[in-house]
Amino acid sequence: MMEKVYVAIGNDVQEGFATLEWTLRKWSSSQISIVILHADINRDFVYTYYGKLPASYVNDESVDLLNKYQQGKLNKILQQYIDFCGEVKTETLNIEKYDEPIHKRILQLISGLRICKLVIGATFFRKFGNLIMGLKKIQQKKPNFCELYLISGGKLIFLKEENNEGFIEDDQGVIIAKLNKKRGSFKGWIGKMYPKSPRDSPSSSSSADPPSIWERSAEEIEEYFNNLLDSNEDEEESEIGQASNAILENNGFTELDIPQDLNSRQKTGFLRVKIGEAKDAIHLKRREAKESVQRYSKAEWAITLCNSRVDDIEARLNEETTKRGDLEKELETVTEQLTETRNGIEQTRSTIDSTFEIQRELSNKLKSSTLSKSQSEEQLTKMIHKRVDMIQEIEKLRKQKDVMQRRIEFCRDKEAIETAARLNHLTFFYKEFTPDEIKSSTEHFSEHSRIKCSGDFTNVYRARINHTTVAIKLYEVSEEEFGSKVKIISRLQHPHLVAMLGFCTELKCVVFEYMHGSCLRNVLFSNSRKKQALNWRSRVCIATEVCSGLTFLHLSKPKSIVHGNLNLTNILLDRNNVAKLHGFRLDSSYNESDIRSDVKDFGGLVLQLLTGRNWSGILDEVNEASVMEVLDQRDGEWPLHVAMELARLAIKCSGGITGMTMVMKEMEEVRKKADEVGNNKISVDCDEETVIPSFFFCPILQDIMRDPHVASDGFSYEFSAIERWFGMGHNTSPLTNLELEHNRLTPNHTLRSLIQDWHNKRSISVS
Repeated sequence: MMEKVYVAIGNDVQEGFATLEWTLRKWSSSQISIVILHADINRDFVYTYYGKLPASYVNDESVDLLNKYQQGKLNKILQQYIDFCGEVKTETLNIEKYDEPIHKRILQLISGLRICKLVIGATFFRKFGNLIMGLKKIQQKKPNFCELYLISGGKLIFLKEENNEGFIEDDQGVIIAKLNKKRGSFKGWIGKMYPKSPRDSPSSSSSADPPSIWERSAEEIEEYFNNLLDSNEDEEESEIGQASNAILENNGFTELDIPQDLNSRQKTGFLRVKIGEAKDAIHLKRREAKESVQRYSKAEWAITLCNSRVDDIEARLNEETTKRGDLEKELETVTEQLTETRNGIEQTRSTIDSTFEIQRELSNKLKSSTLSKSQSEEQLTKMIHKRVDMIQEIEKLRKQKDVMQRRIEFCRDKEAIETAARLNHLTFFYKEFTPDEIKSSTEHFSEHSRIKCSGDFTNVYRARINHTTVAIKLYEVSEEEFGSKVKIISRLQHPHLVAMLGFCTELKCVVFEYMHGSCLRNVLFSNSRKKQALNWRSRVCIATEVCSGLTFLHLSKPKSIVHGNLNLTNILLDRNNVAKLHGFRLDSSYNESDIRSDVKDFGGLVLQLLTGRNWSGILDEVNEASVMEVLDQRDGEWPLHVAMELARLAIKCSGGITGMTMVMKEMEEVRKKADEVGNNKISVDCDEETVIPSFFFCPILQDIMRDPHVASDGFSYEFSAIERWFGMGHNTSPLTNLELEHNRLTPNHTLRSLIQDWHNKRSISVS
């Protein structure tokens, strides 16, 4: 259904076009029809050179011609409005003028036609006073179903009221019209322009003087000003008067048109009527001329009075300006003096404060020194007694040391004999594969099965043996050297070392578990690293796991094992980003410098995890401060204190620490701090459920446990895995490589419950 929009506009064509343009733009997305409201011409008066005359003073034919002229002019304007609307359906509605105000006619139309949308142009009312008062009454009395829009210059304006004043603002807050509730007074207007001087105030000494001419004539000036406002006519009326005069001159106003069919008496009567009308017009003009003379003399009187008032105000203004200049100079002088005084007070206060601060510091130091002295005296007394006791204890320990030394030598000899016996066998409970099994699983060592790391091919192949994915590494060494390597690898059982599954003597290859997460270099530096969930916590865990594996190698018995090639390529990750070492040196020709080299390489690896950069010689080129500036923030913002601890540890590895045992202790402290930060940030959402707690994994299988059991070393393992470990003849801990007190296993019901709850939450979130 097409909606009607009523637009009330005046005879100002440009303003009317602007109002219609705003209306069309406002409802451009809706189907509307426009009804143009316009005020009918005033048929009770005509406009001539003699002024605004009643229609009865002019003959009927002239009145008809004047009305037709005005109506034609109005129709032409309305047709322009209709043409401006283009394809939008447009019609006009004439508002007939009665004795009542125009705003009442608008309210009657709103109720009678049930106008829902009404747009009123500012020129619809001839004067701004009428505009504000009329719009105010329309806005107050219109029904609630009617939406009213006020337009001026093609912009939406708003009618407001403040401090008993009505005013109109545009959409920028600029006031474009204002009117008091009571008519604006000339006296108040002058008062706002020229405020009273101090000598005009009631409290001044001149208040007892007789009132001035201006004060005595204020009421009369006020009345004259209001009369001037009422007597102003619109420019349109003067234009109509000029056009009307030409019509009257052509239709017998200056020349009588006496009908020819009248007799002498009728002509005489007709002339008497016309003479009477002329006398009335002359009497009216004489009265208007007399009023004009009176207005002229009144205007001269008002101008003279206003000029004298202006001179008086200008004199007062000059006097006030002079006084203000003197006061400003005096104020500047006082301000300077006040500033100097304030600065002196501040300096004195600062000196006093510093003196008090020094006094407090000295007092505190005196108290601290006195307390320290008494404590030192007490400690000295205690130390003297302890020294005596320690000397006695040292003597006892010296005797025990000799006994223990002999026992240690005996145990070492016994352990060396047992180790040599174990190393004489190659099986070590590992399967020895045949060459056919190895070749068939690798498709005869095809390039398709060959594993790449950092874009380069390696001597490692991906294979499937017994439905299990494994990695097979070829060694180009002699049979004797290969046998030695297999013996060493078979002894290395640790959660963070790549596990050996078997070997093939003929092909000189070793079968390892397959690490699905690729090497650490690919994760950090490849183009697909954004897809890896390697946040700062994962990096701390990787550093801790690498440190654990490297420490295990250095603490191996009977002789330490050096990795010798610790870098991102030789650190492999499984599906859960658990790190394991691979590619370590298996010869026996190494010394303490090789161990220090491993420690230094670990420090460089930690810095690469912190910065995410493939930076050779990073330890020699950075310090703790520069590392903080290049932290890798791509996968989560690093906690500063954790990053600083890691950076400090990495730099210490370059020269301050010579053994992995101390590094492992500090790394565990960093891991604890990282866990504390991570636990504080844990929230129950989908991201949390994707992070699997590390203690859910079996240290042997590196998979989530189903039936966790606690061994005598205090760690939890999958029951089937630890049973298989004991079945292979091991009596040491898979994690610490220390001998177990017993092989009894205890079910870990608490851990099983936690794992079950985690599975339940995950299944709910997926569903």
